[in-house]
Amino acid sequence: MGEDGLVRVFVVNCGSSSLKYRLVDTGTGAEVGAGLIERVTDHAEALAAALEHVAGERIECVAHRVVHGGERFTAPVVIDDAILGELRELAVLAPLHNPINVLGIEVARRALPELPHVAVFDTAFHTTLPPRAYTYAVPREWAREHGVRRYGFHGTSNAYVSRAAAALLGRDVTTTNLIVLHLGNGASATAIAGGRSVDTSMGLTPLEGLVMGTRSGDVDPALVLHLRRSAGLGVEEVDDLLNGGSGLLGLAGASDMREVHRRIAAGDADAALALDVYCYRIRKYVGAYGAALGHVDAIVFTAGVGEHDPTVRAQALAGLERFGVSVDPRRNEANASFISPPGAETAVLVVPTDEELEIASQAAGILPV
Repeated sequence: MGEDGLVRVFVVNCGSSSLKYRLVDTGTGAEVGAGLIERVTDHAEALAAALEHVAGERIECVAHRVVHGGERFTAPVVIDDAILGELRELAVLAPLHNPINVLGIEVARRALPELPHVAVFDTAFHTTLPPRAYTYAVPREWAREHGVRRYGFHGTSNAYVSRAAAALLGRDVTTTNLIVLHLGNGASATAIAGGRSVDTSMGLTPLEGLVMGTRSGDVDPALVLHLRRSAGLGVEEVDDLLNGGSGLLGLAGASDMREVHRRIAAGDADAALALDVYCYRIRKYVGAYGAALGHVDAIVFTAGVGEHDPTVRAQALAGLERFGVSVDPRRNEANASFISPPGAETAVLVVPTDEELEIASQAAGILPV
């Protein structure tokens, strides 16, 4: 901790070909430096460039986003060699994400060996799921021996947004029921009761649930066997296509919602259907989670699409007026914080997420004073 009493945390979010970083002053929330390095072929070189960007600035901790913590990691943890070994073992649950997260940790520990390194997990926020929500109706030994259950993701975003939404409502998060719609390239819906996740759309992996940029979301599990028999596709091929060639990309030929809108404006029927499927899936989850919660104080849109796309927000909630949910067109087009009409039974909010600040704050919170 510096002389000013503030902890400065360098947040590392390592992707397969990208490195997103941010130096955060956790006492004030101020951003000291940040950047995104894309088309990365050497993560060590990318990290060196990131550190050069914040050269001369005090860094007291390095926080790493780790997608999957399994059942073992339910809170942030200081990384040592033993912990790193356990994170490598979790690659079986998140083969597209955890190996890259581990690579980022290894590179950063070599570059900054004198600093504490903390892992913050996307799955940790959802460890409050009750058994009825996380249990799949499959043979019990699958859960015991192979960790098959719902884990949920976007946890740091949900943690941050749920508190921010409650503050906008003038309520304590512990007495507030929310449905948070994190709509980015990855997308999820989460039912939050009193600050605790009670159900969420992503499952064993981030593939389940809503339609996403390149991920299918919910499909019949028998699809894998059907495509193997009818198209001769192997399991790995289907897995790759469900994660990287489906969703908006598979339906509309574009994974970016802005391009989908452009194609709709040009008369593209496939793009129009993609948007309809995307929004319909959201609406179904809103209805389901409204039933699960019993009472909903607010529906919250966040992340890239959620924060900036009035068309998606309006279409996703269309037809829910009888349940006390509606969107005010003028407020919606203005991207206001409250986009529901005044006095609405259920508030509809737009709340910018800040996953890096949440990661930094969680990491700082476990360091010795």
